[in-house]
Parts: sequence; C-alpha cells; structure tokens
Amino acid sequence: MVVRTRFAPSPTGFLHVGGVRTALFSWLYAKRHGGEFILRVEDTDQERSTQESVQAILDGMSWLGLDYNEGPYYQTQRYTRYKEIAAQLLTEGKAYRCVCSKERLEHLREEQMAAKEKPRYDGHCRNLDLAESDESYVIRFKNPQTGSVVFADEVYGDIHVENSELDDLILVRSDGHPTYNFAVVIDDWDMNITHVIRGDDHINNTPRQINLFKALNAPIPTFAHLPMILGDDGKRLSKRHGAVSVLQFKEQGILPHALLNYLVRLGWSNGDQELFSVAEMIDSFDLKNVSRGVSSFNYEKLYWLNQHYLKSDSAATVGEALGWHFQQMGIDTSNGPALSEVASIQADRCKTLVEMSEKSRYFYEDTITYDEDAIKKHLRPVVLEPLVSIYEKLQQEDNWSADNLQEIINDISARFDINMSKIGQPLRVAVTGTGMSPAIDATLALIGKKRVLPRLEYAIERIKERAANV
Repeated sequence: MVVRTRFAPSPTGFLHVGGVRTALFSWLYAKRHGGEFILRVEDTDQERSTQESVQAILDGMSWLGLDYNEGPYYQTQRYTRYKEIAAQLLTEGKAYRCVCSKERLEHLREEQMAAKEKPRYDGHCRNLDLAESDESYVIRFKNPQTGSVVFADEVYGDIHVENSELDDLILVRSDGHPTYNFAVVIDDWDMNITHVIRGDDHINNTPRQINLFKALNAPIPTFAHLPMILGDDGKRLSKRHGAVSVLQFKEQGILPHALLNYLVRLGWSNGDQELFSVAEMIDSFDLKNVSRGVSSFNYEKLYWLNQHYLKSDSAATVGEALGWHFQQMGIDTSNGPALSEVASIQADRCKTLVEMSEKSRYFYEDTITYDEDAIKKHLRPVVLEPLVSIYEKLQQEDNWSADNLQEIINDISARFDINMSKIGQPLRVAVTGTGMSPAIDATLALIGKKRVLPRLEYAIERIKERAANV
C-alpha cells in the first residue's frame, strides 16, 4: 500500500499555525513512509472563499517548502462527481430528499432544547420516498439507526459512537452545493487517501463520514486527530497569538525551517530532542508520539529557535532571506557589502531577520539616523584629537581590511594613551549612528571607505560645535 495523505484547507481565511502544523504532520507522515502528499482546496463555501486566501495558502506552502505530489485540487471543479454520487445514493435508497422548511427545523430544535434533548433531525422525510420536484429540497443520508461506529484513532485510540446518536446529515444543500462531510468523503475516496490527519475539531464528523464510506463500499482511511493549539495564555488562538496568515511569520523575520522545527514540537516529541533538521523530522516522525494534550504557542521559544538557525545556517542562506527584508524596506543592497557578510557578523546579535535588517541598514544607506543620546554620551571634545587622527589615517588607507583597520585603531589608541573602548565607542557612534554594532573593525570594513569618511567628518564637526559651546 502506498501511503497517501492530504492537506485540505478551506480558503475562507488565511493559512495559520494550526493549519500549518496539520499540513506538516501530514507531509512528514507521507515522506516518512515513502508515500505521497496531496493538496486539496475545499472551496465549496462560495460566500466566504476568496482567491486571496487561496493564493495565501499556496504561497505559505511554498515558503515553508511543503511540496505536494498532486494538486492543488479544487472542490468547486468536482461538482459533477458529487452530483453523480448523490444520484447513486438516492437510487440505492441510501439517501433521500427532504423538504422540511427552515421554520419546521427551527421549531423542532427549540422543542428539543426545551426538553433538554440533543438537537437533531427527526427523520420526518426519511421514508416518504419523495420524487424530484420544483419544491425546494435537500438530500440527506440515511444514517444507520442501529449498531455503532468503532474506529481506532492514531492519537486518541479506540472511539465508539452509537448510530442512534447520529442524525441524517445533509449531503447536498437546496442550492445544489455539497456539504463538507459529503464532499470530503468522495474526495478522499477518489484520491485514494490512506491516512486522514487533521485537527480534533473534526473528530465528531468522523463517525458520520465512516458510515458514508461504508455506504459507498469505499475503503476507510486511517484517522489521526490532532489536539488544538492554544495561545500562551491558555485561550484559543487569535490574531494576537499568530492565528493569521503564516506569511506574517515571514514578515516578522522568522526562517521557514525555524517555524517548522517549532511547530513539529507542538504536540509531538522524539525523546528530549528540541532541534530538528527537516531530514531529521522525516526520519523520526511517528503518529504514535503525538500527544493527546493541547499545546501552547510561545513566541519566546520560536525566537530562540530562529536565532539558533540564524547562527547555525550558512551565511549565504541567511543572507538570501535577509535580502527580502531589505527589499521590503526599500533599501538597495547592490551598492554595499555582500548580504552573507552582514548576516555572518550580525547573527549573534539578532533574533529575527527584521531585527537584523533594521540593525544593518547603515551598511547600505548613505544617510543614517543618529541617536542623539549616543552622540551626547560618546562624541565629546575629549575624543576629538584621536578621532581626527583616525580620520586622517583612514583617508590615506587603501588596505580596507578588518585586520588592518584594527591595527590603525590600536596605533591611535597607543599614541594618545587611551583605552581601546574610549575610542572604539565614539568611532562606532560616528559610523553607525548608534552605540551598538558588531566588532568595530568588521563594521568599518563592511561599511566601506566611501561611507565611513563622510560620517567621520560629520561626527568631528558635531564634536567641534559642542566644544565651541562649552
């Protein structure tokens, strides 16, 4: 048997972390077993589905590297198939037309609620054998009225539901659109899905779907339901927790494999291992190690993982991702140091690519913004002469390597008999605008002579103005 899993998002909103974890677990399971992963867009909700959401799903999957063997399939392109199966079920007496009005159904629900009964359809039209007419109707499934549904969930274990607890679900609405429970069964059957991995909010649908599979004499997939992800405050994920487009994590400067590493540990474990390459995830993944408990989304843990990969990934890889953020900021990086060089010296100092790009803009911009507090603290008259000496030396210097620049700074420090920190910090403020940067020799080397000299000129003039006002 070839293992075939699927991810089937609804484009009624953006792809968020809960959906991504479901996609990841389905993708990993297929990869682990040498199987196939299918992407299916469940877009039958015509009122709420948007092309923008579809594109966000496709872009999110692409950014994360969750490639699929087939798809994307769209349910709206399969309506002929759904109608065919609905007609077959009607002919076989396994479904029926129901003409109950909304008013009748609402009244029935009110009565059941008042009697403290579970709201459910009472089967009023089940045995009427209504023929097709101009009267508005839905098509309902004749759910078995005796017996039970028993299935072994890969996460929750054996689940037992009496058929008497299930009513006759609607297969096709009065407007001709198939319902979720109907379309998903036909799709999983037609696409030979062997393992359905999805959120546990669907666990109540599973007995109904199993009865449909049986009615169609179709093979029943193995089910695995994943517990939900909560915010770190224990509440259901909302926008402030990150339950928005997964691409916002890209915008926040998270590396895709850092997010995958974080999500794979939300509800799954492989001993005490915390760090996983994608290859390690595939080799280790097993549904039996998925926890039944809810998981909490924690940004600090995500940032910790992201910084780990900023430091451990190749500088070229980080630099490529960093370039996208500079583009978003409107900063041209073609006239400056290689992005890989910037990534290499900034990785230890940043948790996200956004932070890295903000802290690195002085490498590429001719005009920088100065921190006035840093100027007040470090650009004082006492450092005027050493700074002028460095400026004059750098004017004449053609060997713009970090080692040579450090030697020049050391020589000036020795000449004026001052500690390196006493000249390094003013120099840092002069060329970066702030009191924080990587090592001053590497910083000067990457900024480059054509940008360093005018910034030193500006700093020297500010010190002279300050001295004149003393």
